[in-house]
Amino acid sequence: MLAAIQITGSKKYSSAQIAFVCGLHTGEAARKEDFQAAANQLGALGVFSSVRYRFSSKGEDVTVEFQVEDAPTVPVSFDNFPWFSDAELGQAVKDSVILFDGTAPEQGAILDAIAQALVKLLPTRGVHGTVEHALLAHPDTEEKFQQFLLEGASLKVGAIEFSDPLAASDKRVQDRLSDIVGKPYSRYAIELFDFELVRPVYLDRGRLGVRFGQPGARISGDPTKPMPDAVKVVVPVEPGLAYKWGGVTWSGNSVLASSYLDSLIGMQAGEPVDGMKLIAAWDRVGAAYGHRGYLDATITPEASFNDAAAQVSYRVSIVEGSQYVMGDLIPTGLSLEGERRLRAGWRIGKGEVFDRTYFDEFLAKGAKQSFGDLPVHFDEIGHWLRTDPKTATVDVLLDFH
Repeated sequence: MLAAIQITGSKKYSSAQIAFVCGLHTGEAARKEDFQAAANQLGALGVFSSVRYRFSSKGEDVTVEFQVEDAPTVPVSFDNFPWFSDAELGQAVKDSVILFDGTAPEQGAILDAIAQALVKLLPTRGVHGTVEHALLAHPDTEEKFQQFLLEGASLKVGAIEFSDPLAASDKRVQDRLSDIVGKPYSRYAIELFDFELVRPVYLDRGRLGVRFGQPGARISGDPTKPMPDAVKVVVPVEPGLAYKWGGVTWSGNSVLASSYLDSLIGMQAGEPVDGMKLIAAWDRVGAAYGHRGYLDATITPEASFNDAAAQVSYRVSIVEGSQYVMGDLIPTGLSLEGERRLRAGWRIGKGEVFDRTYFDEFLAKGAKQSFGDLPVHFDEIGHWLRTDPKTATVDVLLDFH
């Protein structure tokens, strides 16, 4: 007879919560196989990275202890459920999925349980469908999150409205609204649109701190009756200040002089900051190191904002790493003659300082030019730089297919 279920190790969930979902019940007969099945069930949820158990008996009474370790979780996003607020969706899931706390693991059975809880909620607004989930990354932070998406939804974006006049009137934005308007409603798609197409409009004007709020969808009508097939999306925009250039301070650089790095930025003190050009400037710094064989160089800019003066300056930390030299050129997918011509066209000799700029240009044009009139057919060139930090050499692997 199972007398007690004990849970240890979790910092996120109570013992009662975990005991409730393990599938065992005190007062019932239980065998070792039942304990293993319960451990498997807990492990399959995805919210625990480790599940172990042990049991002891006293007479006919048995006590089982599950030792668990919490797994990392990520935020949850409800993508295209405009009939409900996020609070309503979250509460519905909590009522159905005991271990739901607003986050979810990257994989596991609890994801399907969350999806099913959402499916059960849909009919309360006259909506039906299936719910899928996918692990995605935020476009601006690259932080992962679990997206839950209603499949087969017919709801489309009828119009999109930006709270700030600049986004509402900019021709580049207006010309691309067809990317969103008339398409299926998706909060994530709108956030991507904001990041990729609207954000640059603000960065161009020095508004480096621009922020986009979560898109809201406005639906009118009786929520208990069939909904319209389109919604109006409202995007809150906080434009922030228009900053001027306050300069840059470099640290960690010995290969490239600070004065040379300044020239790659190409901005003078006091002039309006073009945020998109600034992003390209950091790329130029990285390319300058790659041009000299420093393939592992990392460039980390940290902004310092002086809002009183509407000025931004940067502290840039550079870790240069090792300088790589050419190792082997390893082509695949070519005939013997094609490989011979490719090697003849490659200009970095073994042991010479590797040039990432040349490598990129060779991929774009040089490889094809090296074949001359030889009929070599390929759709793309798979490429990989195989670095060996111990010997500071880099092999170039090219796959023609």
